[in-house]
Amino acid sequence: MSLFTDIIGKREMLATLVARNLKIRYQGSALGFAWTLLNPLFMMLIYWIFIRFLKFPMPLPDLLAGVLAWHFLTMCCGDSIGAVAGHPNLVKKVYFPRIILPLSTVLANLVNYLFSLLLLFAFAILAGRLAWGRGLALLPAVVAAQFVFCLGLALIVSCSSVYFRDTEHIVGVILMAWFFMSPVIYPLDFITSNRLVPHWALRLYALNPMAGIITLYRAAIMGGPFPGRLALAAAAAAPAAVLAVGVKLFERRSPDFADEL
Repeated sequence: MSLFTDIIGKREMLATLVARNLKIRYQGSALGFAWTLLNPLFMMLIYWIFIRFLKFPMPLPDLLAGVLAWHFLTMCCGDSIGAVAGHPNLVKKVYFPRIILPLSTVLANLVNYLFSLLLLFAFAILAGRLAWGRGLALLPAVVAAQFVFCLGLALIVSCSSVYFRDTEHIVGVILMAWFFMSPVIYPLDFITSNRLVPHWALRLYALNPMAGIITLYRAAIMGGPFPGRLALAAAAAAPAAVLAVGVKLFERRSPDFADEL
């Protein structure tokens, strides 16, 4: 509660950092913040062409739901690498809750992600794939779960990058492997219905939080099948657990950031 109170007390600083992160991403470009909409739009066009030529068996809106969710995760992890280590003067000279730095990067990426979801909605409507049922009401909870998960990862990564300069390379390798172990470009049942995959591997795969989260996006937006109990439990419990670990690690190490930088 004290940490939450500190963040609320510095909400103006947090808002300033979020706005700064949004501006820096497209600083110097002619279209500026318009790229927030243009980037996912171009991504959708590229994947549409990709699917048309290769006759990909997965519907485009379902594929984009996974790609956009994954992009949100990777951007949060990538930006958090320099969230603290990239601001040595600010950390050394100004007192404020250091957690604001990684939090501002995740919030900025959340803004970009929400704009991407608006375009995905429009695309799903045009493709006749948008589900107008009660499952759509689940979407805010899924976004909140991924936000919490990304924030926990951002705290861990931003803290680690202060002490270990190889964090950037380690995170890159992990994300690459994690991508193929998550149902980003294929549906979850591609793995769960595969008889060649042993039962123990299926249970291990279901423990991947992104497997459940991505499947829940597809269920909420396109009315696809919900994940199994284990994947659903992992998607619900892992974000809170990762955030708790991230906050604990960050609070324990943040007093030494100025000395390390």
